[in-house]
Order: sequence, then C-alpha cells, then structure tokens
Amino acid sequence: MKATKLLVTLAAAGLLFAGCGIKDKDAIIKINDHAITQHQFDKLMDKAIAQSPFGKLGMNIKADKNSMIYLTIEQRVINQLIIQELLDQEADARGIKANGKDESKAIKNIIEKVGGRDNLMSILKQNNVSVSEFKKDIKNQVRMEKLAFTAGKINVTDKDVKAFYDKNIDKFKHGEQVRASHILIEANEHAIAQEIKEKTDAISERDLKAKTKTTMDERKAKAEKIAKELQADNSKFPAYAKKYSTDTNSAKKGGDLGFFEKDKMVEEFSKAAFSAKPNTVTDPVKSQFGYHIIMVVDRKEAGVEPFEKVKKEIKEYLTSEKEIKALDEITQAAKKKAKIEIINKEYDPDVINEKVMKSIGSLKENVQKSQPKAQPKAQPKAQPKK
Repeated sequence: MKATKLLVTLAAAGLLFAGCGIKDKDAIIKINDHAITQHQFDKLMDKAIAQSPFGKLGMNIKADKNSMIYLTIEQRVINQLIIQELLDQEADARGIKANGKDESKAIKNIIEKVGGRDNLMSILKQNNVSVSEFKKDIKNQVRMEKLAFTAGKINVTDKDVKAFYDKNIDKFKHGEQVRASHILIEANEHAIAQEIKEKTDAISERDLKAKTKTTMDERKAKAEKIAKELQADNSKFPAYAKKYSTDTNSAKKGGDLGFFEKDKMVEEFSKAAFSAKPNTVTDPVKSQFGYHIIMVVDRKEAGVEPFEKVKKEIKEYLTSEKEIKALDEITQAAKKKAKIEIINKEYDPDVINEKVMKSIGSLKENVQKSQPKAQPKAQPKAQPKK
C-alpha cells in the first residue's frame, strides 16, 4: 500500500516527534517567529541515523556529511522538522489538545498490534526510544489525528472497506504458510571474533581463529543437546525457548514465530521448516544467525485472507490515508501563509537538495566510468565474388 510523502516524512523515524523547548540563540530556522533549534535537529538526526539500515550496521554516517546517505537523511529530517512545526502551530491556533483517555487508547492499540507490552518495550529498546519519548510521541500523534479530523471527511464506511478489498484482492493472497516455533543459539563467526577482540588486549590471528572455532563448536554442541532433549519431549519447547533462545522477541512467546511464507525467512531456515513434519523437533539448522531448533505446529495452504479477518486492518489503513491527505493539505496551506526564515543557510532545504542532486550526479558519473567500454564489433571480411 502506497503512502504519501507526508507519511514518509512524519514516520521516517518510526514515530511522530513532539516539539522541544525553543531557544532563539540556538535557532537554525524560524517559522512565524517560532524557532527550530540546533538541538532539535541534532536529536532527530541522531535518531534517524540510528534507525536507518546503515546506522544499524554500525556505519559512521556522520564521518562524511557530503555523502549521499548523510544528505538524504538530513534532507528528510529538515523537512520533517518544518512540517511538524507548521502543524504544531496550526493545532495551537485551533485549540487542539490531546487528552489522557485518547493517549491511553492509542497506546493500547499499539500494544495489541505488536503482540503485547513486552514486545513493545523490546521494539522501543531496539530503536533507542525511551518510554517517556514514546509517550510524548503518542501525545503528538493523537493531536495530529485530531487536527486532521478538523480538515474534513475522514470517515471510512464499511462500503469503502469492502470496495478496497475487492479492488485489491491480490494484496490479500498468500502462498503456502507454516506456523513454527524456534530456539536460536546465536553463532556468527565474525561477531564472536569481534567479541573476543574486545575482551582481549592483544591476540594473534592464529589464537583468535582457534578461540572463535572453540566457541562455535561449543554453541553447536549446546544446540545439539537442546534439540535431542526436545526430540524426546517436545512439550518442553516453550520453556526451553524462554530459557535458551537468543532471539528475545520470539523467546518471550515460547519461540512462536506465527505463520510465515517460505520467502520470509533465510533459505536454510525455510527449507527445514517447510520440509519438517508437524510437531517434530528438527536437528539444529545453521544459518548466518546461528543454530536454529525448529518445531512446526501448523500449516496453511495457499489462498486468500477472508474479508472479515482483514476488515479492521483495511479500515485503519484507509483512515490513515485520509488523515495523511488532510494533514498534507493543512501543511501546504500553512506553508503558503507562513513566514519561513532560514537562519543557518547550511539547513536551507534548497541548498541541501542541490547537494543531494549533485551527489546523485557524481554517483551516476562514477558508475558510468567504472563500466567497461563496449568493444566495436568485428566487421565480416568481404567475400570474393564468384
């Protein structure tokens, strides 16, 4: 399902961000005499980098502020700060506030969607978001939803939902699925080697390899022992998952991964899961993450999700789309009448956009230069006339 540019902007870091305290001396942009500060930019930029795929891989994105990656994130963050400030001012002008009842309802809805409070806490931790930040974000999100409803027709009828389902039936088709539980014994050679290096002041390459191999062997033996015990009594699987699995998200649910299709998991895992007999525990399966002990508990043939099962999800999606469109219209109208002053030209959206386009041009040029030149085709020799 496609989202508009505003959705990407507002949800770029996974959450809506509430405004911070304002200090004019720290201002980088002013909108109607309200400042967007360096502190706000730095905070949101750090969060956006940390939550990006590159940040999660440990890349030092800030090392080159002219890189395509840095500039793209910077552009998104600046646009998000401007849009959020415009919307905050509109909400203030209209006297829109969030109340505790609405906030509690929104939090409860999120907890249901992610599968429980423990899972929510785990997601927040993974994204480096504190509980207090999360609550502020929810408060702001509720406020923005109320602002959207002031713009007009947000109501979604059952007829709208059914029409969307019928028109997009392909979106609700699924291939063969299995429901499986697993226990992961983490075992990645590179990660183990890094861990050993961090704990040892000086170690030779030879000793590092030896220690890494020993650790890998120990973890394999541990996985084999657990698998053997569970093959004798699979009723212990949930308890063993909670005790031994290093996949903390599924461990809390006794190892349950829910239903999934073959292409949703790494190849080694899927191959074992889709060939396993129901309610039997597999031998340890090695993947890039480590050793998986798998138990398939259910299967589902390829088909289409029933309308009643996805009705609520579709309604929420269509409502969200209308809210986004309404906020987009409010933003565009507010931008036309707003006085936007760029205090620090480094954060001028037009300047950043020029840098992004220049970076894209350089990247294309480098790619073209790296490609081998096409060799001229040999011309066939003229044949003598007979």
